[in-house]
Amino acid sequence: MLDTIDWSRPWYESVRDAAGRLSPQSHFRDAFSRQAAALSLRNHLGLPLSFVPQEDLPEGTAYEEHIGATGCVPTRDNLHDFFNGLVWLTFPQIKVQLNALQAAQIALDGVGKSRGPARDGATIFDENAALLVVRDNADGHALTEALREHRWHEAFVGRRAQWEAADAQTWLFGHALMEKLVAPRKAITAHTRVVLADDTFFALDHAERRAWIDTTVARQLADEGLSTAGFTPMQALGVPGWWPGQDEAFYADATVFRPKRAPAVK
Repeated sequence: MLDTIDWSRPWYESVRDAAGRLSPQSHFRDAFSRQAAALSLRNHLGLPLSFVPQEDLPEGTAYEEHIGATGCVPTRDNLHDFFNGLVWLTFPQIKVQLNALQAAQIALDGVGKSRGPARDGATIFDENAALLVVRDNADGHALTEALREHRWHEAFVGRRAQWEAADAQTWLFGHALMEKLVAPRKAITAHTRVVLADDTFFALDHAERRAWIDTTVARQLADEGLSTAGFTPMQALGVPGWWPGQDEAFYADATVFRPKRAPAVK
């Protein structure tokens, strides 16, 4: 299963360090628990985080509720849960905050047909988010606006220099998104959350930038909450440098790089 992953792909850079600490001598679930213990990871109630077999999830108990109440993350033997564990080890503060939001929504509304805006937003974030860190200046704001307005040529071609200078950096977070990218397709799209950063961030090394993102985004979630409105779509293979042949024709494919829909007439 794990031998299907090409770790050289740029979209796995965010979790590559955690993956590199795994041992082939043990199941990844056990290795995740050891790493979590070494990092002293805890859930929002302060309970130690560990990774347990899916069978440990009691019948009728929501997955998010169980993590919030016990610190135990039910983990199946598949790529989906493998990437989920890597994200827990890479961005633990964000994962804890998302779980806290989900657990609070479940405590308020129960587990029913309606998930509620916070739980919906947290689920999308957890499964399919990319964190786009852009320099907090005029060019960074212009790039963000181009993406939000689906001006794909401007964002990916006209402003390519910003990506190449690392003034715009994409850090994958969603574990379902990572799973899909094991077999990359042009149409795979991330729910992207823009994170503005000053010059200090861009002078940090990789581990320091990862830690900054984890702390900053977790704090934003705690202060502001979360809904689905905070995301903008972005084609993963559209990120400059993430796929060969990104010429004019590549971005002109309107079946993938769709223009923004006109607002509905009332």
